[in-house]
Amino acid sequence: MAMSIDEREFGNLIGSDKVEGTAVYGAGDAKIGNIERVMIDKNSGQVSYAVLGFGGFLGLGNDHYPLPWQSLKYDTRLGGYVTGITENQLRGAPHYSDDREWNWSDMSTTRAVNDYYGVPIV
Repeated sequence: MAMSIDEREFGNLIGSDKVEGTAVYGAGDAKIGNIERVMIDKNSGQVSYAVLGFGGFLGLGNDHYPLPWQSLKYDTRLGGYVTGITENQLRGAPHYSDDREWNWSDMSTTRAVNDYYGVPIV
């Protein structure tokens, strides 16, 4: 009998489609948004950023906040990712409203994200 995908996903591995939509919790376990997409380094194959949807109402008008992947940890109790930032800190973070406003290939853009969160670029 064939196993479903959910039954085969275990341990430390998860499909990227399962990460997208997962809640992110900030300081004090307060939900601060959901992961909209993950950005993967083409050369290393490692996830570099999670793009968090935050703001707006019912998913409309969300701004997009790149978070360095290493600033997130999965919490089985919450069933989502946790980070030490607060909602107020997130509001001041580098972000964009529209994909056309953000240039992922510009190192100064990604450096600004990592600098804001105090995370080295790996």
